[in-house]
Amino acid sequence: MIIFYARCSTAEQNEARQLGDAHACHAEKIYIDKASGKNRDRPQLEAMISFAREGDKVICSDISRIARNTRDLLTIIDELQKKGVAFHLNAKVQSVD
Repeated sequence: MIIFYARCSTAEQNEARQLGDAHACHAEKIYIDKASGKNRDRPQLEAMISFAREGDKVICSDISRIARNTRDLLTIIDELQKKGVAFHLNAKVQSVD
């Protein structure tokens, strides 16, 4: 399954560009947080990690959307890899095989 994670820092911000990326890569499930990326306390991020299964692909438009620092990024990627889930950055490609 192709899973897409999007995040905006505030409720007033628009995630339309990220959703366009999600549709371009044929995402089957989309998780959206409207919260600061300064910490891991994001309900949809945790739900996405919990939902992802072996063989799934998680895609995010930009590193800053999924993590604000290298430590968090590496932790998230490690959690996904331990579950057999691939992580891809930048959904500008038309499809993910």
